[in-house]
Amino acid sequence: MNIAVIGTGYVGLVTGSVFADMGNDVICVDKVKSRIRQLTQGKVPIYEPGLEEMILRNLDEKRLSFTTDLHTAVTKSDVIFIAVGTPPKDNGETDLSQVEKVAEGIGKSINAYKVIVNKSTVPVGTGNLVRNIIDRVKKDSMKFDVVSNPEFLREGSAIFDTLSPDRIVIGAPNRQVAMILLELYSSLGCPMLITDVESAELIKYASNAFLAMKISFANAIADLCERTGADVSQVINGMGYDHRIGKHHLQPGLGYGGSCFPKDVDSLIQTSRKFGYDFRLLQSVVDINKERCVTFVQKIGKALGDLEGKTFAILGLAFKPDTDDMREAKSIEVIEQILLHRGKVRAYDPAAMENAKRIFGNRIHYSRNAYDAARGTDALVVLTEWREFKLLNLEKICHSMKQPYIFDGRNLYNFEKNRRLGFHYYGIGRSVNSHH
Repeated sequence: MNIAVIGTGYVGLVTGSVFADMGNDVICVDKVKSRIRQLTQGKVPIYEPGLEEMILRNLDEKRLSFTTDLHTAVTKSDVIFIAVGTPPKDNGETDLSQVEKVAEGIGKSINAYKVIVNKSTVPVGTGNLVRNIIDRVKKDSMKFDVVSNPEFLREGSAIFDTLSPDRIVIGAPNRQVAMILLELYSSLGCPMLITDVESAELIKYASNAFLAMKISFANAIADLCERTGADVSQVINGMGYDHRIGKHHLQPGLGYGGSCFPKDVDSLIQTSRKFGYDFRLLQSVVDINKERCVTFVQKIGKALGDLEGKTFAILGLAFKPDTDDMREAKSIEVIEQILLHRGKVRAYDPAAMENAKRIFGNRIHYSRNAYDAARGTDALVVLTEWREFKLLNLEKICHSMKQPYIFDGRNLYNFEKNRRLGFHYYGIGRSVNSHH
């Protein structure tokens, strides 16, 4: 099948590469010339395990190409995926300006029947918006259909998630157009759900909002555990065995971040208001999430007496492991709070150091590894649960520190083991926080 993917951000790059790997001819389009030049040379601007190898393989086999020429990509393709950014506005609404611009470009270039697929995360009603824009600018006789096909990719495992999804959701205006998408995905052998366009648009937001709610619930329980003497890891473990609840996304910590959950929850709240519904439950989810880092830094300040003049080793800058993405990362909030209170920061992350430099500049020190970061510091602060951090020689780190404090924002380490090594250990939602 001839496919165009418009937008070479996270979703567009993964989608286009996987479709090419499945044997389709794929043209990926982006307006940023430097990005297209990079990609044509096989240089991938984002960190995602397995993606660079897949792009290089399909470039070599001529199934994948990159261009800034939207018109040519549209005319050569049967199915056109819109995968551009939909960032939040200041009020939490979704900014659809990039989607609108692409829809206009498609409409002006359409030369035969096309299936236009919204892959970007967009609010209910965007399918109609795209259809109306294309209708307004296209040549009279050209027919097309607009489909919603939301993505459910997790950064760090996006290739796996695309090839082995829990489900494929196809929101289509009729069964005939749905069959085109079913054919495209048929080799994946996963459940496929055909819905109307509006339901498909809402499925993505409802899914992410529910997962964010589980995270905020776990954090609320963690706060209660610290007050009652319970251990949140035991409470969550006991809950997770119930198949109606499950263990996924029920981990307490510093709250949700990244490019999806914060903006999708806010967008669903704003969409609900637009349709006259006050989604108070989701507003509480947001409020709990906003408190996490403030409470965490207050805990650090209380334990150390003061942050001023203290040096902190920050382990983890990306919003989650196996990615270099720092969008809405909790590290930003925590580091800014430490700097505000005149503390000093030595930071290390396996993948996100370059992105961190764009945010913090020379306000913090960038370390070669975790051991370098910890040397001579007053406290070790764990913000991202990278696998390599689980395997550190903590005894070596303890001896190299000025003061042996660990503030574990991801409950990565065992309390008893750390106490035996000589650490003052503070986790999230653990009754042992006060037992020193």
